[in-house]
Order: sequence, then structure tokens, then C-alpha cells
Amino acid sequence: MPSFSHPDFTAPRFAQSSDARFAPAPADGVLPDGFFSTTNLPTYVKVDGTWRMPREPRMDAALVRDKAGEVWVREGRRVKKGDPVAVGVREDGGEGIYVHAGAFLGDAVGGEFKFMTSEVSREKPIDYGLMARILVEERDRGGYPVWVTGPALVHSRARTDMVWFIANGFVGALLAGNAVAVHDIEASIFGTTLGMTGSGEATTGGHGLHMRAINKVRAAGSIAAAVEQGIITDGIMHACVVHNVPFVLTGSIRDDGPLPGVITDNLEAQDAMRLHAIRATMAILIATALHAIATGNMLPAFVTEQDGSLRELPTICVDSSEFVVSKLKDRGTHQAFGVVTNAQDFMHILRLYVEREIAGRAALKTDTQSAATR
Repeated sequence: MPSFSHPDFTAPRFAQSSDARFAPAPADGVLPDGFFSTTNLPTYVKVDGTWRMPREPRMDAALVRDKAGEVWVREGRRVKKGDPVAVGVREDGGEGIYVHAGAFLGDAVGGEFKFMTSEVSREKPIDYGLMARILVEERDRGGYPVWVTGPALVHSRARTDMVWFIANGFVGALLAGNAVAVHDIEASIFGTTLGMTGSGEATTGGHGLHMRAINKVRAAGSIAAAVEQGIITDGIMHACVVHNVPFVLTGSIRDDGPLPGVITDNLEAQDAMRLHAIRATMAILIATALHAIATGNMLPAFVTEQDGSLRELPTICVDSSEFVVSKLKDRGTHQAFGVVTNAQDFMHILRLYVEREIAGRAALKTDTQSAATR
């Protein structure tokens, strides 16, 4: 992925600017008047004459300074009375806060970011080769790809492909709703999803099979326990448990059950998802409008490497509707690359390209080793 440089803070306009101003929060969960509202773009704050990047960046939050002078991005609800909160509205550095939007407008090394050069459209070509290459590189460098999925992934018979990605180390964490786990577990226990067979045929009493699946897991005590007891023998949740891939399942008003372990408090769920968004080095959002937009709001648009350099956080949003991927970008997830297709086709084709990428790298390594021994 292309990288970009930090601004030159020795330039007069940065060197001569004042430190950022901080005002105490008037009450728990209340920000001072004029607080600075964060974006997901690279942001710098001048504290004690030094420009520094806030930790745990995301959009729609505040900048809070701790006792050591470190600046953190914090949701308003997490701010405590008296916390020093950055105030100001300018983003050009004039008030000690600079948003490096230029990094995403052509300042990156090698030109504009690849994922940002075209609008969302079902007519544009899908570069599966690029996505496969990025995914393999993320795995090989020890990255943390976060996958956010909707139940359509299970219904569209892309379940086996998702299991393959989990088993082969391409999933750092899985974020989903109760329905994804329910229908995946139903498929494992009864061979159906929402009572439909793999060929799309209805089964007698099938409308209640997802409820029976939930009941079996509740009786076992947890999803992990159901796997250990042999109740769940395959599928996405089975793969997560067997391969120690963390997952966050969040609930909604319409949920049945829900399954044990599903977080039904919205703020608690956001905090649990945020722990993985902070670590994310790549995001793949498939067939889920609400979860995709929610996760996008928690993600920075960039990754900070160990050497301090910055690069784009590749974000792929897949949906059969242009509306979902367009809405994600409209809500501020500028780096999102929209793929307008169904979940089954995307997962099948991406897996094929990833397998080709792995095979190609293995062949190149073998050739290189052979040449070295001659």
C-alpha cells in the first residue's frame, strides 16, 4: 500500500503556531464549548511546543490530554469531569491542531491512494488481484484484518469460503450481529439457514430451526462450549473457536434468543468493537449496512507503522446495493473501496485470487532458492 510522509513541522506556519488550547470538561460525558471534533484523517496536536499524533484515532470524538501530556481520541461519553479537552475549530494548524487531509489528495508517495481513485459503481472493474495481494501481505506481515459480515454471507453459501479465510490466517477478528452466528450454527446443526436447504428448498418445520439452534447453544452455555461438546461441528463460529479468532457479536431489537455471548447493550457493543478497530490494519465489510457504517466510524483512515510512517488503512465494502457503499463513503470513511456484487461471488472469487497469490509467491520463493544453490 502507498505510504505518505508527515508534514514538515519545521515550516514557519507550524513552528510559529501556538500550542493547542485545552479546557476542562464541565461534567462527566459533557465536552466544553468549542471542543474540537475529530476526523478519521491523520491529525496532529501541538503540546508543549511539539507536534504529536493523538492515540487511538477515529472520527466523531474529542481530543483529551492525559497527565503525561499524551493526547488521546476519546468518545464524549467516556470523558470525565475536569479532563483537559482540546478546543478550536480550525484544522490548518493555526490553533495548534492540524488535519493532514492533503495526504489523501495526492501527497502520498507514488501519487493518490489506489482505493480512492474511482467512485462507487457496479460498472467499474473489480481488481481482485490487488485485494488478494494486500490481504496476503497483511497476513504475512502480522497485520490485523477485521472482517465485518452480515447474514447474507451465510445465506449466499459463502460460508465455506469464510471458514477458509479464518483457517488460513486472514482474519484478525470477526464483527457481526446475532443473526450471522445463529444462521451459521443452524447450518452446522441442521444443514439449513432460516429453514432453507443448500439448494434453496424449504424444509418441514424449518421456520423454527434457528430457534432450536439457539436453544442448543444456550443449553451448552456458550458458543465455545457448544463447539467443545460437539454440538457445533463446522462453519464460521466453529472455525473462530478452533483457530482462536476473536469475535464480537452484537444484538438488535429484532434478535431471537439471542445466543449467549451476544452483547445487547449498544454502548458496550461499541466499546467491544472499538477494541478491534483500534488494532485494525485492514477492514473487509460484507453485506451489512449498519455494521459496516458503524465500524467505518470507528476506524482511522490510516495505519501507523512501527517505524512511525503512515499508510492508508485498506477498507473494502461489499454489497449488492450501491447505496450501502456510497453511504459508507458519505459518512466519512473516505478510504473505502466499494465492490458492488453479491457476497457469494465476492468470497468465491477473492479466495481464488488469494490462492493464486499464495501459489505464485511460493513458486517465486522456490525459484529464488534454486537459483541461490546453483
